[in-house]
Amino acid sequence: MPPPRRVLPTPWVTYVMMGTCILIYIGQVLSANFIGVDLFAAYGAKINAAIDAGQLWRLVTPIWLHASILHIGFNMYALLIFGPGLERQYGHERFLLLYLLSGIAGNVFSFLFTPAASLGASTSIFGLIAAEGVFIYQNRQLMGNRFGVAMGNILFIVVINLFLGVSTPGIDIWGHVGGLTGGFAFAWAASPLLVPQVVNGYVQLVDQRSKTHMRLLALGIFAFLIILTYFGITRQG
Repeated sequence: MPPPRRVLPTPWVTYVMMGTCILIYIGQVLSANFIGVDLFAAYGAKINAAIDAGQLWRLVTPIWLHASILHIGFNMYALLIFGPGLERQYGHERFLLLYLLSGIAGNVFSFLFTPAASLGASTSIFGLIAAEGVFIYQNRQLMGNRFGVAMGNILFIVVINLFLGVSTPGIDIWGHVGGLTGGFAFAWAASPLLVPQVVNGYVQLVDQRSKTHMRLLALGIFAFLIILTYFGITRQG
């Protein structure tokens, strides 16, 4: 009987995210050079006082903003490393929900636990790293001897990046922790759970989790993040 197979999609969500981040960063640079102010960051960065005043979009827009060429270069490299493979396994919709929820969770944590302004896609990227670890763990029976090495690599990346976040001034460690937490929470209950099944004479890897389950979970996490944000605003008031 042929080995298990699964048709994997082209990771266009990853490429769209990369493309839009790069285009917006170009806009940031042009704005700063020709106007003297980075309008994108001024109206889109996570700034606690502005969120307290009702500008809740600032919990989403920082995902597309970056502070320097090194900043965007590092984040886009990380997205290129983790994004395509994870999107092929998760599918476009589930990957997009993971990316956005992780980014929003990171910005909500940052809003709650640090007064510093922040921006960057790393909140979402930490969610992808968590989701990669969850996917590997929950499908470990399919990986055989590769499981230990793969999980070790993920844990090493998480520990090193969290250490760098704590030890390097200017890095929003709470944003990273929030992205990691949001990505883990969504992935733990919505990550593809693959089981070999015979379909049309072939052994295929079939996902046991439905889209309805995934969407309801995403809605629940989003509602919880709204509640946390409301708590943060009322606390500041």
